[in-house]
Order: sequence, then structure tokens, then C-alpha cells
Amino acid sequence: MREPARTFKDLLVWQRAHQLALAVYKLTSTFPKHEIFGLTCQMQRAAVTVAANIAEGFKRRGPADKARLLNIAQGSLEESRYYLILAQDLGYAETLEQTIVLEEVSRFLEAYTHRIITSSAT
Repeated sequence: MREPARTFKDLLVWQRAHQLALAVYKLTSTFPKHEIFGLTCQMQRAAVTVAANIAEGFKRRGPADKARLLNIAQGSLEESRYYLILAQDLGYAETLEQTIVLEEVSRFLEAYTHRIITSSAT
């Protein structure tokens, strides 16, 4: 059994979300320059927001407040999913690698959210 997380950096879900943000930054560095204030910025912002809301939620005291921030992270994750589809369809990049990481973050985030909600109910 794992030790309880002492900081948000100890959370596997945050670690994978951070990897997603890094992967999105790397991916968008190859996008056309005319997208710098468009899709590039939007994709980076959405990916960063996933990890940032997990981090913020970690220090929140009440489970409802934690769950709210994790829900925002889930919304940003779905936004990121769409941007990966759009980038692929526009022919800007192959996004399979980032999509695989996104799917892993999604599973971890669902499990972490479930644990927060169910632990408060008992």
C-alpha cells in the first residue's frame, strides 16, 4: 500500500496530468505560427488547467470543495481531448501518444474523484 500523499506532486494523477501538459507543449511547438494565439494557446491552457486544478484541490479542506476542483479538471481534460482531435484533423500533428496519456489521466482522475467523494460519505 502506498503512503498518503504529502504534496500534490505525490499524486499519480497529478504526475500524469503534468506529463500530459508537457506533451501538449512539445506537440504544439510544431504547430503553424499562425496558430500561436489560437489552437496552440488553447491547447496549452486546457492541459495546464488539468494539473493546476488537481494541485489546487489537493490543499482544499472539504471533500465538496476538492470534488468541485477535480470536476473542473475533468472538464479541462475533455476540452483537451477535443483539441487533440482538432489538431489531428487539421493535419497539424499525430496525436496518438498524447491521447494515450490523456486516457490514463482520465482513468486516474475518475478514481481519485470517486475516492474523495466516497471517503467523505463514510
